[in-house]
Amino acid sequence: MTDGLRAIVGAAHVLTLAGDVSAYLEDWTGQYSAAALAVVRPGSTAEVAEVVKLCNTYGIAIVPQGGRTGLCGGGVPISDQLSIVVSLTRMNAVRSLDVAGRTAVVEAGVVLETLHSTALEHGLIFPLMFGAKGSCTIGGNLSTNAGGSNVVRYGTTRELCLGIEAVMPDGSVINALTGLRKDNTGYDLKDLLIGAEGTLGIITAAVVKLFAAPRAISTAFLSVVSLDAAIEVLNRLQDFTGGGVEAFEYMPQPAVDVICKVFPNTRRPLDGEVGTGILVEVTSSRPQDAEELEDGSIRLEAGVMELLSVLMEEGLVLDAMLAQSVQQRNELWKMRELILEAITASGPAYHLDISLPLAQIAPFVDAMDPAMAHLGLQPLTVGHLGDGNLHYALSAAEGHIWETLPLETAKELVFEKLVALNGSFSAEHGIGQSKLSVMSALKEPAQLAVMRDIKRALDPQNLMNPGKLVPRA
Repeated sequence: MTDGLRAIVGAAHVLTLAGDVSAYLEDWTGQYSAAALAVVRPGSTAEVAEVVKLCNTYGIAIVPQGGRTGLCGGGVPISDQLSIVVSLTRMNAVRSLDVAGRTAVVEAGVVLETLHSTALEHGLIFPLMFGAKGSCTIGGNLSTNAGGSNVVRYGTTRELCLGIEAVMPDGSVINALTGLRKDNTGYDLKDLLIGAEGTLGIITAAVVKLFAAPRAISTAFLSVVSLDAAIEVLNRLQDFTGGGVEAFEYMPQPAVDVICKVFPNTRRPLDGEVGTGILVEVTSSRPQDAEELEDGSIRLEAGVMELLSVLMEEGLVLDAMLAQSVQQRNELWKMRELILEAITASGPAYHLDISLPLAQIAPFVDAMDPAMAHLGLQPLTVGHLGDGNLHYALSAAEGHIWETLPLETAKELVFEKLVALNGSFSAEHGIGQSKLSVMSALKEPAQLAVMRDIKRALDPQNLMNPGKLVPRA
């Protein structure tokens, strides 16, 4: 088997020694790991196809892998099925960039930040944005339908993709890289494979949408009177700017406190208490919004400040800090990006990645925070509030020992409330291995049955990333 792999991709790109493969066999959280026959690093779609065909012959499972930044164990092998890891990091070319059509054709191994830089060279942006941008890859973003901070304006990775190239479980290649915005010619295989976590095929390239780079940016940190008020502030900002809100991030007092405790050099965003804190960013590509006014301010910033003054007079906003420099903006975003690291450094925690209708965010938090406190747990919550996504992390409250806390009871309460409020237990991190039991318990049985039917039809040998996303019947 390994000789056949070497013949396809070259001996240097088939890793079998323990020291060479160890980094590929464990996910970012360190919770999931298993052995693999080899790590294979193909350099082209044709090589991926040949590797898949060889694995079919031998009945060896395939685990596609990108930048290894996942949080659910989706990109590492499982222990009860012999497998290889197919790392796509060598397939890292931006094949083409169409300035007029505002699209780019990129291979699966392109690092997200690399695409950001390449697009910016042409006065364009690829708006997918989150903390792992320097390590994650486009293939992984597509396979998990990654979200991030700019979903409120641009949508998830699915909405940023116009076409894909993929190797199917039998080794055949789907080439749908036309970049057409309208194509009603049957089932949308692109949308079937996006978010499938490699269980239906391996995405090797994609056509992605690009957008005009903003000419003006206004970034602020707000303390609002309540979560309900935050949603009203969001809508008022959207109406005022014509949908220009690019990020609307929930950062309440406990989250800011834990960041500043773990990273004491972090500057607090407000002089007083944050309370219900919101990091908001508004952008515009219109030249007139970037004009300098007589007082030296930029038109967009002046408009946002004017609206914030009105909102403060109405009592919706209690305090606000508008970034006056690139450094201040970067400091605000650095604080936001440090939250996961800060929580991890503070001790054990259970991370929930949930979404809710905007109108149900406040009822959820208002019910769950006291319930968690009653169980001895401290919620350390941040979220992409603009699109209804909360990262609801549970840690031990002061004076309590993690190992003694009723975490299962807490999870049951959260999931029960989510179901009652029409929420989802997985917003943007995917299912992987970590949420299979929750999928079995909470996903509608009819939907699970269809997912299993699709999996069996396309991958009858169950060789494509087995043990992920689709719970066993």
